[in-house]
Amino acid sequence: MESWLAWLAADEHVLFDLVPEDGLVVLVDTRRLQDRAADIVAEEVDLAAALARTWDGVTGVDAPRLHVDLDQVLGRTSAPTWTVLAVPDGPSTPAVATEAWASPGADGGPLVSQVRALRRDGVSVAVCADSESSAERFATLLSGQGLSPTVPLAGADPARRELRDALSVVVAPLGAGCILPGAGVALLSERDLSGRRRGGRPVRRLRRDAQTFFEDLKVGDHVVHHVHGIARFGGMVRQTMGGVERDYLLLEYRGGDRLYVPSDQIESVRLYSGGETPRLSKFGGADFARTKASVRSEVARIAQELVVLYQTRLHTPGHAFAADTPWQAEFEAAFPFRETPDQLHAVVEVKADMESEVPMDRLICGDVGFGKTEVAMRAAFKAVQDGRQVAVLVPTTLLAQQHFQTFTERFAGFPVRVEVLSRFLSAAEAREVVGAVATGEVDIVIGTHRLLSSDVRFARLGLLVVDEEQRFGVGHKEAIKQISAEIDVLTLTATPIPRTLEMSLNGIRDTSLLLTPPAARQPILTYVGEYDDRAVAEAIRRELLREGQVFYVHNRVRDIEEHAARLGELVPEARIAVAHGQMDEGALERVVVDFWEGRHDVLVCTTIIESGIDMPMVNTLVVERADLLGLGQMHQLRGRVGRAG
Repeated sequence: MESWLAWLAADEHVLFDLVPEDGLVVLVDTRRLQDRAADIVAEEVDLAAALARTWDGVTGVDAPRLHVDLDQVLGRTSAPTWTVLAVPDGPSTPAVATEAWASPGADGGPLVSQVRALRRDGVSVAVCADSESSAERFATLLSGQGLSPTVPLAGADPARRELRDALSVVVAPLGAGCILPGAGVALLSERDLSGRRRGGRPVRRLRRDAQTFFEDLKVGDHVVHHVHGIARFGGMVRQTMGGVERDYLLLEYRGGDRLYVPSDQIESVRLYSGGETPRLSKFGGADFARTKASVRSEVARIAQELVVLYQTRLHTPGHAFAADTPWQAEFEAAFPFRETPDQLHAVVEVKADMESEVPMDRLICGDVGFGKTEVAMRAAFKAVQDGRQVAVLVPTTLLAQQHFQTFTERFAGFPVRVEVLSRFLSAAEAREVVGAVATGEVDIVIGTHRLLSSDVRFARLGLLVVDEEQRFGVGHKEAIKQISAEIDVLTLTATPIPRTLEMSLNGIRDTSLLLTPPAARQPILTYVGEYDDRAVAEAIRRELLREGQVFYVHNRVRDIEEHAARLGELVPEARIAVAHGQMDEGALERVVVDFWEGRHDVLVCTTIIESGIDMPMVNTLVVERADLLGLGQMHQLRGRVGRAG
C-alpha cells in the first residue's frame, strides 16, 4: 500500500530533510548500505516494470518511486557526515584505538584498580548506569573504594552534558563500555560492572546453513557472494588491516581479482548449488547484477501470470454440479473399507465446492495410504453423473496403470468408461483413446504428461485431479488449467511443495487435511545404518517367512542387474525381479503385474515405485544409498510398505 505514497505526494521528502545543519550523520559500514540501497531501488524498478502491463494508462516504468538513491538522500542535508567502518578500507583511513575493561571479578576489585590507573593517567571516566537507582548504587560502591564520583542532578539530560568531571556516574544505558586512550575518555557500562548482559536486541546468530558452511567448504569450491557474484574459494587467510589481525575468506574472481570477506560476514557468501561448472563473475562488473535483474524479472512475470490466472478463475462462473444421485450413495457404499472422519469431512468439502458456481481449487493433503484416492474417486463419480469428463494426471506410468486398475474395479458396476493414456499403449491404441476423449465417449481418462499434449482435446472436461502434485512443475500444472478456466481442480499430495502450501495458507487454494490413519494401518518402523549384506539378507528372509514381499531400491540403472544378481547369491531362495524406467513398456508392465500377482518375492527397482503404487503384500523396504535421495522421496518410498493390516 505504501508504494502509492509516491503518487500522492506533491513534493519529494526524504529522511534527511529532518536533520538540522548542526546535526551529524554517521554511516556505519557504507559498502553494505550502498549495496542494500541499490537492491531496494532495483527491486522497485523491476516491480514497476512487471505491473506496468496491468496498469491502464501507464506505458513505461518512469513512474513515481518510493525509494531514491543513497547519494540523493545524503545530498539533502548540509550536516557533516562521518563514515564508521569495522575494518579500514585503506592505509590512510584513521583508526580509533580502543581497549576493553577487565573482568569485574567477584567484588569488582580488578575494575576499581583499572579505574584508579586511568585516573592517574588523566583519563576521564564515566560510569553509565541503566537507571537512577543503579547510578546511586554504583556511586556508593565507588565511594566505598576510596573514589569520589560526581552524580548528576535528577532530571538532567545526560546526552547533552559533556564529560567535564574526572569521574562521574550518569544515567545512560549502554550495551558495553570501552576505553579511548587517544581521546582521554573511558566509558564503563552497567554490564561491565555487574557482568550481566542487558536485555534488548537479541544476539545476531548465523543462519543455520552458515553454521555448517565451513564443514562443507573446500578450497576450489565455487561460491556466490550476494553482491559480487560467483567466485572460487581460495581458502582461509589471516590478514592485518588497520592494526587488527583477523580471519578472511579469500574469493578469487575472473581476471585475477581477489576479495577478502571477514569471517563474521560469512552470511554474505553461499555455496554454489547449480549443477554445471559455472563461469566466474568479473569483480566490479555488471554481469552478476544483470543476472539477478533478469531472474527478478522472470519471477515477476511468472507471478503476474499466476495472479491473472487465479483472478480469472475466481471471477469466472464455473459449472455448478447437481446434488448427489442415488447411484452416488450406492457407489460410496461399495467402498470396502471404513472411512476415517477426515476422509468423510474432505468428501463433504469437495462436494460443496463442486456444487458451487466458483471453480474448485482444493488441495487434499494427507500422508501416504491415508485414503486420498478414494476422495478423488467420489468426486470423479459425481462429475460423471452430471455429464462431465474427468482427467486424472499422474507423474509416472506405473501409477497411471495402477490407478487405471483401481478405478476400473471401483466403477465396474456402473456405466462409466475409464481409459488410460500412457506409454504402455501402442500408437494405434493411444490414437483410439485420444479420439474417444475428444468425442466424449470416455468419461474418465488417467494419464501422465501425455494428457498435456496438444492433440488431446476434451469434449466437456469438468474435473481435473492432479495426483502427487509435488512431482509436476508449474508449467505442467498451469498448462491444463489454461484449457478451460472454469474447470474444477482437485490436487492430492503427501508432501506439498512450498508454493502450493503458501497459496493454501493465503487462501488462494482451499485445503483439506487427512490426519487420521486407516484403522488397520500399522506403524512403519524405520532403521538407518551402514550397508551390511547380513542385515539385508535377514530383512528379506524375515519377510519371506511371513509370505510377504520386499521392495529393494537401487537407484542406478547402469548396474541394477548386477546388484540383483548379487542379491540372488545372498538370498538364493528368493524369486527376484528387476524394474526401472528405462525398460521396454511391455517388459516393465509384465514385471510389475507378475510381482503384483505374487510370482516374485523381491523387486529390485529404482525410485520409479515412489509415487502412489499400492502393493498390500509388500511390508519390507530396503533403500540403498538413502543419503542420495531427497526428504520428499524418502517419505514417499516409506509409504509404499505397511499399506494393509
